[in-house]
Amino acid sequence: MKKIHNITFTFIALSLWLILSSWGSVGHRKISQHAPASFPSGMNFLRASWTTILADNASVADDRKQWDYNEAPKHYIDIDNYNEFVLYGKIPMTLDSVSNIHGIAFVMENGILPWATITTFDSVKACFQRNDFNKASLFAADLGHYVADGHMPLHITQNYDGQTPSQQGIHSRYESHMIGTYNDNIIYSDDTAQLIDDVPGYIFTYLYHDYQYVDSVLLADDYAQSVAGNHNSSAYYQALWDRTGAFTTGLFKHASWSLASLIYTAWVQAGHPNSVPRLTMDPSILGQNNPNPFQNSTSIPFDIKGNNENVTLKVFDSGGKLVTTLLDGKMKKGKHQVNFDASRYRSGIYFYTLQAENAMMTRKMVLLK
Repeated sequence: MKKIHNITFTFIALSLWLILSSWGSVGHRKISQHAPASFPSGMNFLRASWTTILADNASVADDRKQWDYNEAPKHYIDIDNYNEFVLYGKIPMTLDSVSNIHGIAFVMENGILPWATITTFDSVKACFQRNDFNKASLFAADLGHYVADGHMPLHITQNYDGQTPSQQGIHSRYESHMIGTYNDNIIYSDDTAQLIDDVPGYIFTYLYHDYQYVDSVLLADDYAQSVAGNHNSSAYYQALWDRTGAFTTGLFKHASWSLASLIYTAWVQAGHPNSVPRLTMDPSILGQNNPNPFQNSTSIPFDIKGNNENVTLKVFDSGGKLVTTLLDGKMKKGKHQVNFDASRYRSGIYFYTLQAENAMMTRKMVLLK
């Protein structure tokens, strides 16, 4: 969803959020999962591992909105509230420029999606420069989320839920229910990523281009309601898909390609680092923590296949910062579990990474207090 305020943290609310944020769990995953297939041959060493990482973490940025009130404005821009856009079709590209003209309160209220995208691109590049591929992949997952939001027309308009005219609910009908229903129909090829000369200019260009589909979505909603006589039946969603499916598929395709091209550009600008990441291990080796979500502590199960293997088990926050090392030493063959005491940590998304010999695997967990 677009704007979220004053959220109460409960297990029920979080569970519903994780289940029902369909654009995140369906659309975002598809867009991010496709991106590595477009990596040029020089980045082949990242393709397999990053396909999984980008897909599995495609909605982490959405999850952060539950406890980080600074996160929500990063997911949209009400670009048609800027007089410059209405008159000339563009706005100043730097955050300082628009803040000096309109004031930071106006800018934040109307969303900072393009600048969040630029900042996250810079973070991916900085991680590549340090050969920190693990952290780069997590920032790249956030980058994929913001790029996808920039290709969702109702994330770039003040009329994000059809308030004018009275078409309330179109936001979730389009991005959640329709996408969830017709996900298997969204099929597209993966073109090779290209180097982007002007990253900020490129990001603003696709926002301006995608804005044209705002009216298309609203007109399709009107049409679907006229056909079905309602806005909640299978007939309504079939008609909505009939009118929006072609350009929606195009938006998905361009979002995946844009993400791949931005990651490729960050890699090139960082000097083509080519440290080969460790191999991803068999998923059965590292289990999902239980309970999850959890409040104060949780148990992490794992299976060691060989005797006296060097094993590390580390916990990272959603920004890729090391929180704690739970294990670092030799382990015997067999099944094990380790308790993570999170009583002194704040609510949020965390990742735990198991490294054994030359393989590693990462899973996500949710701390909720």
